[in-house]
Amino acid sequence: MPIAILVLVEVLIVIALSRLVGLAFRWIKQPQVIGEIVAGIMLGPSLFGLVAPDLAAAVFPAEAVPFLDVLSEIGLIFFMFLIGLELNPKYLKNNLDTAILTSHVSILVPFSLGSLLALLLYPIISNNSVSFTAFALFLGAAMSITAFPVLARIITEHNLQNTKLGTLALTCAAVDDVTAWCLLAVAIAVTRTNSMIGALPTIFEALIYIVFMLTVVRWFLQRLSKHYNRTGRLTQLVLAGIYMGVVASALITEWIGIHLIFGAFLLGAVMPKNAGLTRELAEKTEDFVLIFLLPIFFAYSGLRTEIGLLNSPELWLLCAAVLGVAIIGKYVGTYVAARVCGISNRESSALGWMMNTRGLTELIVLNIGLSLGVISPLLFTMLVIMALVTTFMTSPLLEWTYPKRLIRLDISEFSSDDSELEDSENAKITEKTDEKLLPTYRILVPVANPSTQKGLLQLAVALAQPAAGTGGNDLQSAAVHPLSLIELSKDYAFESTPAEADRIIQDRHLKLGELIESLQPPEARKLVHPIIRVTNDVARETAQIAELDRADLILVGWHRPTFSSNRLGGRVGQILSTAKVDVAIFVDRGRERLNNLLVPYAANIHDDLGLELALRLLVNSEERRLTVLRVATVDGEAAENELSYEFKRVIEQLPVEVQSRIETPIVEAAEPIQAVIAASANADLTIAGTSREWGIERQTLGQYTDELAVQCHSSLLIARCYVKVRSHLASVLPQI
Repeated sequence: MPIAILVLVEVLIVIALSRLVGLAFRWIKQPQVIGEIVAGIMLGPSLFGLVAPDLAAAVFPAEAVPFLDVLSEIGLIFFMFLIGLELNPKYLKNNLDTAILTSHVSILVPFSLGSLLALLLYPIISNNSVSFTAFALFLGAAMSITAFPVLARIITEHNLQNTKLGTLALTCAAVDDVTAWCLLAVAIAVTRTNSMIGALPTIFEALIYIVFMLTVVRWFLQRLSKHYNRTGRLTQLVLAGIYMGVVASALITEWIGIHLIFGAFLLGAVMPKNAGLTRELAEKTEDFVLIFLLPIFFAYSGLRTEIGLLNSPELWLLCAAVLGVAIIGKYVGTYVAARVCGISNRESSALGWMMNTRGLTELIVLNIGLSLGVISPLLFTMLVIMALVTTFMTSPLLEWTYPKRLIRLDISEFSSDDSELEDSENAKITEKTDEKLLPTYRILVPVANPSTQKGLLQLAVALAQPAAGTGGNDLQSAAVHPLSLIELSKDYAFESTPAEADRIIQDRHLKLGELIESLQPPEARKLVHPIIRVTNDVARETAQIAELDRADLILVGWHRPTFSSNRLGGRVGQILSTAKVDVAIFVDRGRERLNNLLVPYAANIHDDLGLELALRLLVNSEERRLTVLRVATVDGEAAENELSYEFKRVIEQLPVEVQSRIETPIVEAAEPIQAVIAASANADLTIAGTSREWGIERQTLGQYTDELAVQCHSSLLIARCYVKVRSHLASVLPQI
């Protein structure tokens, strides 16, 4: 097979497997990049070469590996450019003194421990062609690194970007990144010259180039930024010039004697952080780099990783020592420095685990060391295992050390010159709030698209607002929380960095503000307090927020105005299955007024919830009428659908005027569902419990026919009662 065709086949296999394994790791709540690294290792001698050595040799022959090396180098150059592009100076504006001390101690401690470990490892797994100085420098650098891109992703996923802890971690990681890369540049210079004295000219030339980039090149790029502001778009000519600059800068640093990646990183770092320019540049660059080129780098690294080299208990003990030094050095160094700076015990611990993240950045360092021959394939394998373990452990340990209830207490005020909205969840609603201060009825409303879900929020306000007759002023008795969850779809996407997440959140605040201002009556707007979060699992996050905030009801919108063979399911079904509060799904048929209410009733807890919601709507408006429809079989035998004693008591205590607007007919029908469908033609809103009697499956709204959801003539509200929740019937009564 021609070598070009073989390389294309290899690329096809690499991309497919990296996507598959990456998505599997996302499913277990781990960064996708860890799965992609594992996929690369699977293609190497550690798995593929072990299980099918002949086939592995045929698919990845030695003569094809240099082509993968070239593609991976190109991928690294542009990935490092993206890292520099994401390194926003705003990260260095907060707690800079604390961050400098913490980050440098978090480098110094693991670097020192790594250098001491080098005394043990050098005689065992190195050779005389490598100086001890170069070996110790590389090992220390490998122990000291923090993966800024992966850490930024973790911070965003845990909604820490607007907290003191999150901003401090980002600042520490940014300082750490700059310091660690400088340290690595020195290590490379020492390795290539084989002495510290010989490396001085290289270091001096590198400093001159850095000054040149920070002055002349930055001045030129600022003119480019102004040009972009005038034109409003990034033309192909300008993009070609930027890409040429990336490659040229990489070549210059390679010629100086450090490495290609430093030039690319430096150009990205000095790029003006013009929001529009950097966003468009990243969008045009990252997809091809992250989907096509970077997995090739992982595969190339995997081909050089051979876990089988650890073939004795002694070597596994050395591997454990490497892992222990890396974890202890980074965690203890960060923790102690943070405590000295006056940071609390729990926050210091969480910061230590976050700074322990290594990920892809570590893999870049290791490949450089292996290419230069300063570390052996055996040590390379040990350090790859260390990189995977330390990154894999970050999220669960962070969640254990700093759970969401503490994140909620630490969330900073959302800063926006264009919005006066406050996130009430951030400021007021926590697990520790006094019960007496909590509203008596609270509704969480997931809003996927603020511009299309006015009806959903209007219904939530109608359900939550104080009953007619109370004066309508007791706004403390209810609350509606529009919940806007921003889901991250990419692992290293520029949009998922904390700075861009803030921009997206601000934009979502503005849109929600416009939606709230459109609600009627105007005084009801005081009930509404939006919540905006970043998440990687919308259904799970919704259920957790509802439970932690003690919501009484989750009101979910179903976006299709009509139904075909598609059944209710997906995220709605997941919320139904997992939420530990009552859930209602609103199928909006576009009715402007919801004055005629229909409740098919069959005496179960879900229909009870439906009737409760109907009564809430009824007492909140003098124009509404309620029909509680009970169905009997055609032979005249009544169904067991008598109203419960509690409902009878509530209805009896309602004012006579309200009781006069309630009808409770009994109809005969062979199929109850058909009677409800016929009655819905005269209703504005039908409220039905999740019951097979009404053609709706209780848990998933998808396993059965969902016949009512498909055929109902009116708008439909489907109610699922969480049996462990106490009844809220008492709050339906007007407080008069």
